[in-house]
Amino acid sequence: MLGMMITTNTHQIPMRAVPGYYSSTEGIQIAIQTNADASDEDLQFFQQLGVEWAMVGIRDAHQHSLDFYKGLVKRFGDYGLKIYRITNLGVHNVPEITLNLPGRDAKVEEFKQFIRNIGAAGIYYNTYAHMANGIWSSASTKGRGGMEARRLDLNNAVGRWVDKTYVGELTHGRLYSEEELWDNYTHLIRQIAPVAEDAGVRIGIHPDDPPVYALGGVPRCMFGNFEGYKKAMEIADSPNIGVCLCVGCWLEGGTVGMGVGVIEAIKYFAAQNKLFKVHFRNVSNPMPEPWVETLIDNGYQDMHKVMRALREVNFDGCIIPDHIPAMLGGPRVGTAYSIAYMRALIQAVNNEFGVA
Repeated sequence: MLGMMITTNTHQIPMRAVPGYYSSTEGIQIAIQTNADASDEDLQFFQQLGVEWAMVGIRDAHQHSLDFYKGLVKRFGDYGLKIYRITNLGVHNVPEITLNLPGRDAKVEEFKQFIRNIGAAGIYYNTYAHMANGIWSSASTKGRGGMEARRLDLNNAVGRWVDKTYVGELTHGRLYSEEELWDNYTHLIRQIAPVAEDAGVRIGIHPDDPPVYALGGVPRCMFGNFEGYKKAMEIADSPNIGVCLCVGCWLEGGTVGMGVGVIEAIKYFAAQNKLFKVHFRNVSNPMPEPWVETLIDNGYQDMHKVMRALREVNFDGCIIPDHIPAMLGGPRVGTAYSIAYMRALIQAVNNEFGVA
């Protein structure tokens, strides 16, 4: 992403010219995920880990305002953390937009204002997911050493998102066609892309989780495979619309299901200046067999190869640990383990490429 441009309503400026956007260290950056109500101790913990970026979720819908975002930027900044992304669940994975349900226009307008607000607050990236019936999982299972881990078996999976659960063959009352979904995506992206360009905000679209297969009567045809992603980027036709590449989701689908392997996907999207953010996680095996989420070092993908590919394409954005299995001692243990492993991989590939 070196040389990536942000389009504003008057001119284009290099990403590095955006004050405070990137850290003092160029190259692959590590971020943590947390919430707006993170305690001072949480922020100190992140500071101790040496991360410089935060992906911040907001649980209370009433807090989505420009003033609140500015307050978060200030509070996190006091601990040396810059905010890379804020999550607004009200405009993320919403069926009103994906399936053209009542309230779609209001949701699109809400999304537009959200993008304007984060840009005004100095936050220049947003992850967007376009699933209609949530993330699907089966009952959790035990991973290495008895840690609690997410599992998926397509025979008994259930979709969940925020406070909703999706079950059965038709989660929204009928079967939806791929053509409908493409029309609905086109309606959204052609409205949101100009707003993102004006606000100087990049939007990275997250893969379907799980990808590839239709679930609950809704095809996963756009962000569930490589060809779908390519078509979606062509429709958007904007430098500000790109990819949040969840390595775990790509591995769930596998090379056969997704159309290309995750290394090839990284190289392709980076060459298009579309690789905006990376979720760095691993799974036990690809579908259609049941799979389990693992720690970074314990899945079927050699994550050193993934990190090496990111260095090879000069990726200059954030990577995060994601869906960390629950280890003894609470969530900080898995976070620390994952961050340390990622930091070691970054150091290794930097050394391999002769980067200080």
